[in-house]
Amino acid sequence: MALACAFPAFAQRAEVSRVRDATEVFHAITTMPEYQVPAALMKNAYGIAVIPRVQRVSFIVGVQRGRGVLVARGGAGSWSRPLFIALTGGSVGWQAGVQSADVVLFFRTRDSVEQVLRGGSTLGVTASIAAGSMGREASAVTDADLQAEVYSYSRTRGIFVGVALQGGALTIDDDANAAYYGKDISHAEQVFQGTGLPDPASAVQLRQEIASYDKSLK
Repeated sequence: MALACAFPAFAQRAEVSRVRDATEVFHAITTMPEYQVPAALMKNAYGIAVIPRVQRVSFIVGVQRGRGVLVARGGAGSWSRPLFIALTGGSVGWQAGVQSADVVLFFRTRDSVEQVLRGGSTLGVTASIAAGSMGREASAVTDADLQAEVYSYSRTRGIFVGVALQGGALTIDDDANAAYYGKDISHAEQVFQGTGLPDPASAVQLRQEIASYDKSLK
């Protein structure tokens, strides 16, 4: 009985850690002037996914997997509670190695986010994806330059770079959502709406981090 009672608390702590890790990754990508993302991209983003420590293992056939969170912009510039998601994917070619990377995705359209809510999105298939600009050239990027639905960034060895994650599949992590919010989530939209759900401190901190950066660009 003691183990049964302890498991939900342990699972929730794991999800809290995931949200805190996502907050740290987002903070890092927005506080390094030499590696900043374009202001036009952030100001017009409908959703942002942060997936810490994506594991990429490859030997001829490559496999990547990571777990993170997705938030969506609400009314008056507010941001939603985090929806837990998973990233999976593969590639074929002459490659070998193991790598861990933090991934940040900026969704520019409502439909690109709703593809995830409807049960899954394959980057480059259901939503067009491109490597995001960074550094000095990023300040010159305007709305007219942003043509893809999703822009992606990856951090390895402390440095962010734009990278296109073609073929990566985003799906909802139902178990993580249930553990974090203490109840089964029948529809992913419930998390974005927040109706009847708790608002953990880690979720508040993530929203504040994103909102603070968003506000600083206006």
